[in-house]
Amino acid sequence: MNSTSTDKLTLATNEIHLWSVDPKTIQQPELLHAYSQLLSPEETVKQQRFRFEKDRHSALITRAFVRDLLSRYANVSPADWMFVKGAKDKPEIVNPPLPLRFNISHTDSMIICAVMLNDDIGCDVENTSRTSDVLSIAKYSFADVEVNDLLAQPKQQQVSRFFDYWTLKESYIKAWGLGLSIPLKDFSFTLSDNHQQENTDCIRNIKLSFAAHRIDDANIWRSWLFYPNKIHRVALSVRAKTNNQNTDYKMRFFNSIPLIKSTETARFSPELHA
Repeated sequence: MNSTSTDKLTLATNEIHLWSVDPKTIQQPELLHAYSQLLSPEETVKQQRFRFEKDRHSALITRAFVRDLLSRYANVSPADWMFVKGAKDKPEIVNPPLPLRFNISHTDSMIICAVMLNDDIGCDVENTSRTSDVLSIAKYSFADVEVNDLLAQPKQQQVSRFFDYWTLKESYIKAWGLGLSIPLKDFSFTLSDNHQQENTDCIRNIKLSFAAHRIDDANIWRSWLFYPNKIHRVALSVRAKTNNQNTDYKMRFFNSIPLIKSTETARFSPELHA
């Protein structure tokens, strides 16, 4: 079973592609079998380790999704991509035919992958309807300025603002590839007071700051928030090699069914949920 798309996508150096797939919509046995044939032996072992079938299903879709979308940029079969953990313990492509950089994230009903050239990129997607004590988590994990902003929100908006910060923080540490070895209190994001009232599904004007002891440069970072539907929150962070504050990044959005089709959308996956 082969992808129906033969035209390769191109990436400009200032372009970011955001891909999404809903794993629950892919249940055809023959398609799932085709996906299983794409995985390396190591990926298969990891995928089969999941205790619950829904998690094994999501892991299978995730690996096939990444392999298939990468093949839309280069003349490499989805099964032939090889990956290794890089210096920052982040998956990297072995002998890439072009300097593709990618990062994946998944939650209920949505898997995403962000792709660009050259620079470190991190993405995170969260289901905002999940039950959790967001104030306790924030007080333990967030910087003081973020906690104070969260507490200043009307009670009915606190969960939404929590996930704004949580996804942004996850995207930052994923761009580094160092996980929670970076304390979440050591950096903070600032959002405009009216950002949730703006008539947009993407927030771009986001400020990043660091604790005095953290060595980093805010001028090489850019972050975005996406509101694709009523239950998901997506954040994206880019760590450039030089100052990128004046870079005009171009976003393109794609929905995918691996090995079947990809569809470019005007917005970030607006049709996944009403």
